[in-house]
Formats: sequence, C-alpha cells, structure tokens
Amino acid sequence: MFHKLLLNFTWWVNRKDSQGNNVFEGGFLGLDNIGVFDRNMTLPEGMVLEQSDGTAWMGMLCLTMLAMAMELAIEDRVYVEMATKFFEHFMYIAEAINGSQGEGKGLWNEEDQFFYDNRSLPDGRRFPLKVRTLTGCIPLLATETLEQERVEAVPGLLERLIWFAKNRPYMPSLAATWQDVRWKAGQPRPYYMLALVRGPRLKSLLTRMLDAQEFLSDYGIRSISKYYAEHPYELRTRYGDFTVAYTPGESTTGAFGGNSNWRGPIWFPINFLLVVALRTYHRFYGDEYLIEFPTGSGKSLTLGQVADELARRLNRIFLRDEQGRRPVFGANAVFQHDPYWRDHVPFHEYFHGDTGAGVGASHQTGWTAVAANLLNRAGEK
Repeated sequence: MFHKLLLNFTWWVNRKDSQGNNVFEGGFLGLDNIGVFDRNMTLPEGMVLEQSDGTAWMGMLCLTMLAMAMELAIEDRVYVEMATKFFEHFMYIAEAINGSQGEGKGLWNEEDQFFYDNRSLPDGRRFPLKVRTLTGCIPLLATETLEQERVEAVPGLLERLIWFAKNRPYMPSLAATWQDVRWKAGQPRPYYMLALVRGPRLKSLLTRMLDAQEFLSDYGIRSISKYYAEHPYELRTRYGDFTVAYTPGESTTGAFGGNSNWRGPIWFPINFLLVVALRTYHRFYGDEYLIEFPTGSGKSLTLGQVADELARRLNRIFLRDEQGRRPVFGANAVFQHDPYWRDHVPFHEYFHGDTGAGVGASHQTGWTAVAANLLNRAGEK
C-alpha cells in the first residue's frame, strides 16, 4: 500500500504543481462545483488556479505517508529515509500554503483570516477568490501528533526536526510544534505535533467554521458559508460573470456535474475528517486550549468537546427527535412512520444544510461504519 501511494504522490507532485512552488492546482478534486467556475477547465492567458484544498490534501498525504514510514521503519530501517522525505515535503507545503516570512505568497488571507484559492498569472500577479467555502477549512485536516518516543526511535528524523527549527526559524511558527514544551507539573509533553494550521490562525479559522451564520449547521459543517444565501458571491471578468450562492439542498444548476452539489449541503465524510482532526489537535493542546462554541455564544469548549458536539450534530441526522422523526427522511411520511420502513435508514450522498434531510443518491455499505464510529464515540445508540 505504501508503495502504491508513493507512486500516486509522485504523480501529483510532477503533474499538479506546474510552478514548482508546492502549491497545487489539483483540478477536479471531488469538490465538484464548489468553486466560482469549473475548477477542472484550462484558464485563459496561462492562469492557474492555486487551490487551498489541493495543497492541503497533499499536506495531509505527506503526514499519512510519514506515519506509515515511521511504522515500517521499526522493522526495516530503509524506510527511515522515506520518513524524513515526507517530513521535509510537508514542511515545504506548510511554508507554501501559509506564505514564507516576508513574502506573503501563501493562500492565507490576513485580512479575512481564511484560506482562499488564488488565480495566479504568468507575470507573478495573484488574485484571491474571496469566497468562503469548505476548501478553506481543508487545511485543518493536515495534522498529526507523533509520540516523542516514536520520533526519537527513528534515527535521523529528530535531527531533521532540529535542523528546520534552526535554519528556517519562521517555519515552526507557521506550521508545526516540535519543541519539548513543559506542562503540568514540569512533565514533558508526550507528543510532537505537525499541522498546517496552528496558533492564532487555528483559532481564527475555527471561529469562522463554528459560526451558525456561516458553516455551522444543526447537523454538521456546511460546505459553503450561509452568508451567501443573502449575499451571493459575484466575480465579474472579461471572460464572463460568475456567481456562487448558498444552496443547502439539491443543486440549482447543472454546471460541473449535473445535480452534484457542494454549494451548501453537509458532506458526511469531510465532517468525519474534521472531527478526527479536532481530536488530534486536542491530543496535543489538551484542556487548556478553549474555543467559543458556537461562535458568539459566550460558551467555551475544549477542542475535544467541540469534536464531540460536531459528532452529535452529525448523529442527529439519523436519530429520532422528540417527535419520533429522523431528519434524514425529511418530509417522506412513509419512511418517517411506516413500521416496515422507519428503521431502515439510508445514507445519502449529502444532507440538507439546514434540515439534515438526505439529498442526492442513497448509499449504505461502507458509510455505515463511519456513522457507527461517531455514534460510538458520542455514546449514542
């Protein structure tokens, strides 16, 4: 599996980073029509679309490959070199997406405190596409905690960590923490953390994501900010005008893939990964790191508690409410009440951003285990 993924990683590096700057164009990454225009089309005048999600997915893949290589290195030391390779590549991606010190060429927008895609021109000019979508939250997924003992057990890896800290002093502040931080009665923190987003940027991004007027729904995280329901995003160019609006249910346009719709609904697998990422962050930061949930409520939770609350909201899609209705069935009376159907719960392609009703194609096998994991972790039946 590791070697097959290595081939896949190499293909992305060679084919989807045309400028060689560790910011990936990606094209059709599965987020279908979430963008302002078809993200898979060739742009005019040599422009490329630098994608927040494409770059973040590659950072996440680096961390996954790093963890696998470290595990394999326990039995076969040849994988030590692979582990250091993926650590270094992750750091370069982290530098690129955040922007190296003084250059400001990353995808993070300081004014809006959010990650945006960029239109990059051959002459070096870059224009952010300032539409708040799930693509700006994907960098949260690229996070991994490594037990201190595991890192020290891989010869050469700790030396690379130290080398980066000394020779690129701005990078740890942007992307990772590996110092031996002291906490709780003078004991060393048992984990190192690698993450594309941390510190003030982590709090800013979560503040957006956990805002009920933006991404936070009663049933999970929406794929686009609800702000655009009343204020559609518009991009006017000499090649045409483009609009993105919040559409919580079925797509209102056939563009970019028929009724496939990323412009508002809740996509369960991405939400699941967000829950996993928040739990990873909590493993490192502990109970001392608090975030307001929901934004503006005045109530603060740990990142682990936020993960659990998101899990409960996702579970709520399938569980009966006080009136005995399952949100997933929506207004379908037969599925809601018929004794032969009411307990046969389908898993839809996505769920309505406001009501939790199942939308799009209905699936079952495979997704059930993902839902069961969240139900189990939240202690619900």
